[in-house]
Amino acid sequence: MNRLVLCVSSFALATSAAAQAPSRPFPQHVAYTPGTIKPSFPQAQLDGDARALYDAWKSRYVVPMGFEPDGHPRFRVRKGRTPTDATVSEGQGYGLMLAAIFAGHDPSAQTVFDGLWEFSLDHASTTDARLMDWFVAHDEGPDPNGDDSAFDGDCDAAFALLLAERQWGNAGRFDYHAEALRVLAGVKQSTLGPQSHLPMLGDWVSPSGAVYNQYTTRPSDFMLDHFRAFERWSGDPTWSQVTSACVAVTGTIVRQHSLSTALLPDFVVPTSATNTKPKPAPPDFLEGPFDGDYSYNACRVPWRFATDALVDGNALTLRIARAEAAWLHSKTGGNPQAIGAGYHLDGGALPGTNYFTTAFAAPFAVALMTKPSEQAFLDALYSAIEASDEDYYEDSLALLCLVVLTGNWWDPTLP
Repeated sequence: MNRLVLCVSSFALATSAAAQAPSRPFPQHVAYTPGTIKPSFPQAQLDGDARALYDAWKSRYVVPMGFEPDGHPRFRVRKGRTPTDATVSEGQGYGLMLAAIFAGHDPSAQTVFDGLWEFSLDHASTTDARLMDWFVAHDEGPDPNGDDSAFDGDCDAAFALLLAERQWGNAGRFDYHAEALRVLAGVKQSTLGPQSHLPMLGDWVSPSGAVYNQYTTRPSDFMLDHFRAFERWSGDPTWSQVTSACVAVTGTIVRQHSLSTALLPDFVVPTSATNTKPKPAPPDFLEGPFDGDYSYNACRVPWRFATDALVDGNALTLRIARAEAAWLHSKTGGNPQAIGAGYHLDGGALPGTNYFTTAFAAPFAVALMTKPSEQAFLDALYSAIEASDEDYYEDSLALLCLVVLTGNWWDPTLP
C-alpha cells in the first residue's frame, strides 16, 4: 500500500471510530430572542446549506495528523488549503465548536473533536501550559517568535468543551468537564486583567506592561455569550466582571468614536499611562495601519454581539447589533455586494477595501437578524454568503455565522 493510500485509509479508519450518540444532534432549530428574525427560506434548505458548507469546510481545512502512541488520531485546522499552511489556536477553537455542533450530521464528530483537542494539548503555551500555543507550524516545529497563547482560541476551546460535555458526557476519551475547568483556570489566571477584568491579548502580556497590558484589548475577544455560559456553568462571578468590563469599554468607544455606526476597532488602548479610559489603538499598535479601525479582527464583532443578543436577549448587544444593521443598510442601500472589507469608525471606507468578502459580510448578516425591518436585506445577504468558497478565515466565519443564521446555534448551559 502506498503512502497516500495509507494516509487516506488511516483517516477513514480514524473518523469512523465508534463514538457516543450526541444528545443535541444537528439540526437544533433554536428559538431565539422574540422580535428577531431568520432568513425566510424553508428550514430544510437552511439546514442543508449549513451541512453543505460544514462538509466543504471540513474537507478543506481539517487535516489528519497521525496518531498518538495509544492509537488515538490527531487533527488540526490549517489556515489555508495547502499542506504547508500553519495552524493557529483560533482555528482549533473554531473547529472544536463546529465539530460539537455538527454532531449528528457528522458521524465522526466526536472522533474529530477529540483529535483536535489532542493536537491542542500537544501544543501547550510555554507560558501557561493550560492554554494553547497560538501558532503551530505545519511540521509542528517551534516558533522562533515564541510559543505563547492568544485569548480567542482558548476561550472558544473552553466553550467547545462545554458543548462537548453536553453532547457526549464525560465518560469517553476525555473528561470534558475537567478539561474545561483546567482551561478556564488558565484563561482566568493568565489572560484576564486583574484590575481591568478585560481579556488580554494572550498569556504573553504583563498586566502592567508599558505597551501591552491589561487595558490593551481586542473587541473581537468580547465573547459575551461565552462569558455568560462560563458563569452559569461554573458559578464563578469572575465572568460577570469580565462581561461588565467589556460592556463598559464598548459603551465608551461607541459614545466617543462611533455613535453613528456602532462599529468597534480591531484594538483598544488606554488613553495614557495614568488614564485607563479606552480609545481606539493607534496605527501599527500590533498588526498594521488599521489597528484602530473596523478591520479584519473587528469584523467578527457583529457575529459575537448579535449571537449574544439572539441567544441571551441582552439589551446592550441587541442595541449595538441593531445600530450596526441600520448603519449598514444606509451605507450599502441594502446591496450585499456593496459591503466593503473595512471601515473607519465613522463609517468611511478604509483604503483598498472596495471588495466583497464573507469575512465582513457574514457577521453583518447575523446583526441583521436583530432587526425585522431588514428581512429582504438579510435574505439577499444570506444568499451571498451561504456557499462561501474563499479561504480559511472567510470560510470559517461564514460557517460559524451560518450556524446562527439557520437557527442552529445553542448554548450548552441553557435548556
